[in-house]
Amino acid sequence: DMERVVLVTGASGGVGLALCRRLLGEDGRIHLCLACRNAQKAEATRDLVLQEYPAAQVSTVEVDLGNLASVLRAAQELRCRFQRLDFVYLNAGIMPNPHVNFKALWKGLLTGKVLHMLTTAEGIMTQTDRLNGDGLQEVFTTNLFGHFILIRQLESLLCGNEKPSRLIWTSSSNARESAFSLSDYQHAKGQESYSSSKYATDLTSVVLNRKFNKQGLYSSVVCPGLVMSNMTFRILPVFLWVLLMPIMFLIRFFAKTYTLTPYNGAEAHVWLFKQKPEYLDPLVKYHSCTSGLGKNFVEPRKIDVDEETAEKFYQKLLELEEQTLEKYGDLLD
Repeated sequence: DMERVVLVTGASGGVGLALCRRLLGEDGRIHLCLACRNAQKAEATRDLVLQEYPAAQVSTVEVDLGNLASVLRAAQELRCRFQRLDFVYLNAGIMPNPHVNFKALWKGLLTGKVLHMLTTAEGIMTQTDRLNGDGLQEVFTTNLFGHFILIRQLESLLCGNEKPSRLIWTSSSNARESAFSLSDYQHAKGQESYSSSKYATDLTSVVLNRKFNKQGLYSSVVCPGLVMSNMTFRILPVFLWVLLMPIMFLIRFFAKTYTLTPYNGAEAHVWLFKQKPEYLDPLVKYHSCTSGLGKNFVEPRKIDVDEETAEKFYQKLLELEEQTLEKYGDLLD
């Protein structure tokens, strides 16, 4: 039984770091590769993980998913290092400059929609996005397209292995169809780039299963629930979080997606690590949930996707990929 190789993007903090620790707790024989944007952070994370699991095999790779040249270089390095990848957790993500619409939140309180709003952020959260060095929208590139290019470049390590390989995307309950449009799939014109990128993730996963299941590659999407991490803390001033924390533990009694800690948020990721992919429904998103008394569980919910839209979007990704690879021909084998 060969050791399994597990790659985790966004491994230096939040759900990614909690996931790495929990995976080694499940199976200490895996080879864990931490993909991080920053080399120092990657090494620090490796040291942290090794303190807890001194016998573990842990390596690092530097990749900035918002920078396509960096993605191509990392893929090249991974192809040199590994014969195959068993699990790729596509978990890195950004939510730049989130703004809360307090007027909408107040209206939600008055109309009784506030629980729905607080669990999906619908109508109360906007972000400002910007273009990256490749002339692409930064949130779309980091959260989705950089990951797409990475797995396309790693196909030789993911397909045709004795045992199935797995892609596990960190999506969000904030992935809403209303935030996404095919004509503006990078979400250059709107203010909900995070939600749009997560909906695009759901679409991509659905199509990847159609295209790659026969070659032994399976894709799943998970939602970590609302986790308190650096990303979340930036949304409101700190003193407000301090006031809100007790309220949020109360909300948990009604809204099981308030997982709050990165450990709890990684529940669905870890659960999927233990499943046989052939038995999973490709049209389901697996949600990390925590009961009011703090018990973790996983809840499958149907993904709200139109398969035709998914297929059209996938074709657009392939076109964009082609343009990208023409630009960076020198970084390809």
